[in-house]
Amino acid sequence: MKEFVCIVCPNSCKLTVDDDLKITGAKCKRGDDFAVKEMTSPVRSVTSTVRTVFAEMPLLPVKTASEVPKNKIFDVMRALAGVTVDKPLKTGDVVLTDVAGTGVNVVSTSSVIIDG
Repeated sequence: MKEFVCIVCPNSCKLTVDDDLKITGAKCKRGDDFAVKEMTSPVRSVTSTVRTVFAEMPLLPVKTASEVPKNKIFDVMRALAGVTVDKPLKTGDVVLTDVAGTGVNVVSTSSVIIDG
């Protein structure tokens, strides 16, 4: 049996899932779906920052373009630690492809626009 809090909607339901994937505590269908996914193949979106070469914006906020397996989060963070952006980017531009072998790209969540 596993207990956790659902993160899908503002209800923050306290869910209990037994070994047969019987779910109690969910106030909506999304909670049931989340519980099953969390028990069978948990995934998360990752948000972070990467370094840039620009004094005007030394850090660029980034995120995974989609969810990655939960057990790959630390691999994603290690990969991002080695990234330095050296060219202007727009929001949504790919910063790193196939991060940590997940098949998921990391994209910019802000624009790097350098005057001059």
